[in-house]
Amino acid sequence: MNGWYHSWRAAIRIARRDAWRSKGRSFLVLAMIALPILGVSAADLTLRSAELSTEQSLERSLGAADARFTDPGMGGVPLMQTPDANSSTPVGDFENKPYPEGRTDVSKVLPANAKSLTDALGSGKLRTAHGLLNTEIRELKASDPMAKGIMVVDQGRLPQKADEVAATTHFLQTSGLKVGSKLAARGLDREYKIVGAYELPDTLDTDQVNALPGAFLVPLDKALEKAGLPVTEASTTHLVSIPGGFTWNMVKEANAKGVTVNSRAVALDPPAKSDVPIYQQEGWGQYEESTAAKAAALAAVGTVVGLAMLEICLLAGPAFAVGARRSRRQLGLVGANGGDRRHIRAIVLSGGLVIGAAAAVVGTVLGLLLTFALQPLLEDYMGARFGSFDIRPLELLGIGLLAVFTGLMAAIVPAITSSRQSVLASLTGRRGVRKSSRGLTVVGLIAVALGATTALYGSVMTDQFIIVAGGSAVAELGVVALTPALVGLFGRTGRILPLSPRLALRDAVRNRGRTAPAVAAVLAAVAGTVAVATYAASDDAQGRSTYEASLPHGAVSVTLDEAGGRDVPAVRATVQKMLPIDLRADVDRISVGKTNCSMYGGGEGCGRYEVVVPEANQCPLWKTDPAHPDEDPSSKFSKAERRKLAEDWRCKELSGGSSVDGGVLVGDAKVLKVLAIDDAAAEKALAAGQIVSFDKRNVDAKGKIGIRLITDPKKADEAADKGKEAPGEIKTFTAHQVSGEPNSYGVAMILPPAAAKSAGVNTVPFGAYYSTDKMPSSEQRQRLDGELDKTGSDVNLHVEEGYTSENNIILLALTVFAGLITIGAAGIATGLAQADAEADLKTLAAVGAPPRVRRTLSGFQCGVVAAMGVVLGSAAGVLPAIGLRLTERRDQMKWYQEALDQGYGSLDSVPHVPIIVPWETLAALLIAVPVGAALLAALVTRSRGALSRREAT
Repeated sequence: MNGWYHSWRAAIRIARRDAWRSKGRSFLVLAMIALPILGVSAADLTLRSAELSTEQSLERSLGAADARFTDPGMGGVPLMQTPDANSSTPVGDFENKPYPEGRTDVSKVLPANAKSLTDALGSGKLRTAHGLLNTEIRELKASDPMAKGIMVVDQGRLPQKADEVAATTHFLQTSGLKVGSKLAARGLDREYKIVGAYELPDTLDTDQVNALPGAFLVPLDKALEKAGLPVTEASTTHLVSIPGGFTWNMVKEANAKGVTVNSRAVALDPPAKSDVPIYQQEGWGQYEESTAAKAAALAAVGTVVGLAMLEICLLAGPAFAVGARRSRRQLGLVGANGGDRRHIRAIVLSGGLVIGAAAAVVGTVLGLLLTFALQPLLEDYMGARFGSFDIRPLELLGIGLLAVFTGLMAAIVPAITSSRQSVLASLTGRRGVRKSSRGLTVVGLIAVALGATTALYGSVMTDQFIIVAGGSAVAELGVVALTPALVGLFGRTGRILPLSPRLALRDAVRNRGRTAPAVAAVLAAVAGTVAVATYAASDDAQGRSTYEASLPHGAVSVTLDEAGGRDVPAVRATVQKMLPIDLRADVDRISVGKTNCSMYGGGEGCGRYEVVVPEANQCPLWKTDPAHPDEDPSSKFSKAERRKLAEDWRCKELSGGSSVDGGVLVGDAKVLKVLAIDDAAAEKALAAGQIVSFDKRNVDAKGKIGIRLITDPKKADEAADKGKEAPGEIKTFTAHQVSGEPNSYGVAMILPPAAAKSAGVNTVPFGAYYSTDKMPSSEQRQRLDGELDKTGSDVNLHVEEGYTSENNIILLALTVFAGLITIGAAGIATGLAQADAEADLKTLAAVGAPPRVRRTLSGFQCGVVAAMGVVLGSAAGVLPAIGLRLTERRDQMKWYQEALDQGYGSLDSVPHVPIIVPWETLAALLIAVPVGAALLAALVTRSRGALSRREAT
């Protein structure tokens, strides 16, 4: 035991001295190991700091209160809730009766001895330095001790008077206002003074202003209602404080009166699952991730970490081999003085131990310092403040040990290789040709065969991505194990090469101990890049083939569904002014009820409309039987019948999506021109006041289209549940059905304004469609977005640019990453080759070789390593991508067959899952990267070296 301790102590001292002497090499290896440790430790610290304890979370949501009472809008009926109050459901069965709706007076539910504080929240358009901004408006007496912790004052103070407000820091930054500025809301003829800035620790990017209760929302709602504009739709909760806290039994008592409660006491001491009534209901429960899912996630993380460690080891291994090669005389002296192989292995392994430990310390410390320095930026990025700067020593220790382990693994192969050299060879500097290990080759072949078979099975016989990914990883590891043998095969091509590349290839083959790890490192990086690039290119091709345009290429649409179209004329004019518009087609929409109602209703006095499909044109798969309204209409057909009906014209939907309810636009012939529909008969029909239809299902046998105006949506929903027609007046229009099947981009019909007016159908401005002279530029889009933001309206702007790939930047980044890894690994191998080939270079100089040969040889040495790694990596990387795409194809075809059986699919929707090879990325990797590596190595190599006597070998 004592001898083991002293031998390792001496080995570590020797390794520390060698690391200090070779600062450049040591720094390179330290950086390769420390950078991932820095990232992982910083990520661990960030995630742990962002995690909130229960107390911290309660402080941000409840302040110092004991509970928050909320009206869930169920009309006061008894209900059940989860302990965290995030979910609730009424008590009883509401399958065959209306779901409870309505408000509850929360103040009547509060305990008699409780103190309460109202917290109201709505939204409105506030005037800013740039225009209008849709902002949360809150009314909470935040200065009350009960609300302490909900808002953190950053500047100034909280409001104390009715004409004062405080605003979030994000709102002030967005609006261009500051503390001391005046603030007004659209529709309200009074101003408020901003007296302070605060932040919400959980949502830093929220635009919000806070006033005293009753000071802002009530007067604003009155003004908006008077002006016919949408109100703030404020909701009010109650912060409650009660001696002894609010227990789970008290929560259930409040639930019986139709109110949900978020209780501090319950959160700190949750009830047993058996004591929570909602968890006893069917379909409810505490859902947790399955064991299989956890195992799959752990396996995925382990695979990624393992491959990352392998990459580092392959990159750092040659650097340790450089040190061992340069220290071979020293290692030989150890052997000559009685040291055996284990002592030599210990010295080389100690180099990995020393640098790994240094990398662990440096990476962890830098991770801590970086996280601390970037804490404000990290919090802004995540949109929430840290709970605390949470350092977990055991987790950081584990991350550091990972660095030490990586250093040791990187030094294993050089240690074994050095220990196998004879003392005489080490002292004289002789070196021979080592053949690749047959055992390693056999293991590599078995791994490749096993991994490829597993991946093929996963892609053809199952739909499990984890099987494909696991098999591909095993196959790639097998190729890595085969690298020494494959390098030997590459050497057979040397006879056809000129002098310099032939010498470079011969040197690479003779010294596989340094060549193979570098080639394997390049192989691993390139294989990952090619796999992701192949998958991304294939996904792009699939996206391009399935893309459905919303408008003709270059066309523009703008719609606005609020305030009864009040701001639409200004928005139309803004778009026409800012973009290169050729033709503008204004469109309106049908409005039922109040003019300020949204398109889909939902408010008091708001209705909706629906297109009446003639019974003969209704799809049998969707037609509800009034006698059995709860049955699935398609269940009475066999699979074969459903497949046949899926091809029936009555069961086919229009392609494209419409921005208007039912696809009914109110407009003129200009809409046809923007949609690129050249139909003189349709233009003539619109001019004659006829409705133009693109969906023949809506036209009855008499050539008419009916539109039902529903003034009571509640009764309409009840009728639909019973399979009956909704009550409402039906307006009938003479229709012109467009011949053929032109692409109407989701528009089902165009109703002329004159026809709507003569039929007594109310319409409101909705937006406009535009054709353009040329595709709007990015600068024009940005300026337009800025102008539309000033309106404060929820404007839907669409410029049809066709399919745009989101993977181009990913492919570029992967190519650059693979190139950097390739150049780095090849550069390390070249540095080692130059140290080993000094004797050959001296011989070349002695026989009269020109000085440029030295530079050329160095370049080819680097290029040969890069080329071998890129070629092998490109071949290895295609396998997992193909496997994953085949798995996706099986999965989508399975879904498609099920859709056909249910009658939802058609022959026009057969999944298209192509496999595309990214030739541009492969060309950059196969040609540009090796050539660039060779040129870079040649440029940084000196042309002349000192001429001296060649050492005997």
